[in-house]
Amino acid sequence: MAEDKFEKIDEQVDPQEQGRQPGFEKDMSPEPIYDDKDYKGAGKLEGKVALITGGDSGIGRAVAIAFAKEGANVAIAYLDEHEDAEKTVKEIESYGVKAFKSATDVSDVENCNQLVVDVISEFGQLNVLVNNAGKQFPQDDFLNISPDQLMETFTTNIFSMFYLSQAAIPHMQKGDSIINTSSVTAYRGSSELIDYSATKGAITTFTRSLSQSLSDKGIRVNSVAPGPIWTPLIPASFDAGKVGEHGGDTPMERRGQPSEVAPAYVYFASKDSTYVTGQAIHVNGGDFISS
Repeated sequence: MAEDKFEKIDEQVDPQEQGRQPGFEKDMSPEPIYDDKDYKGAGKLEGKVALITGGDSGIGRAVAIAFAKEGANVAIAYLDEHEDAEKTVKEIESYGVKAFKSATDVSDVENCNQLVVDVISEFGQLNVLVNNAGKQFPQDDFLNISPDQLMETFTTNIFSMFYLSQAAIPHMQKGDSIINTSSVTAYRGSSELIDYSATKGAITTFTRSLSQSLSDKGIRVNSVAPGPIWTPLIPASFDAGKVGEHGGDTPMERRGQPSEVAPAYVYFASKDSTYVTGQAIHVNGGDFISS
């Protein structure tokens, strides 16, 4: 997909805001690019089963479709965005694989345990866990971050990764993988997303530590750290003015599309990365360059 196509679409972003986490893709204008038609699958995930949290929309939807193109059966978990989730299921199935969806709150440990039980019941196995669900609540003043906000951000963004990984690992084998969604904010910080950035920093360290813990089992653990990507989380988090400027301050001077992030997850899920664990791929338009 040519870069000028992304730039052309980026110029057409309408002023918009949703004010409700984690947001609806169906209400975005223009709709994010979640399926790069130029991306052709090569059977890299045939015979695999993947579970993706936050899989109804945004990066999660794009990853689900990319995995489907590579031959994986895909389960998605989401909060309550039923219309978005149903569309994602249809997109997955259009590539000739099976899909499963579950509306659940992954900030609760019992929900996470049941989710994995349901996936195993549906498919009989679990090979790739993508911990992708997340929320963010911008605050101009650090003192305005309430205990309730702090708890919601941490339970959704990082506690859920502990819960789901603990539930999934007993069902995983050598060659399987866990992929966590971090963020550029974990590396450069964000003055208005301090609690969110802190969870993403925790995810980075969680990834490195869990990779060491599971190395003897042959289960790889890596992360993807996106920059400003056009997902429902953006109009759900910021006012219309900031939404319109989103991504404009990157060296590439544009926001990224979910389809531009998805191949990084395919790499970590497939045999292409058999000698890679505890690492992060930065997909951010040059917003942050890792040392």
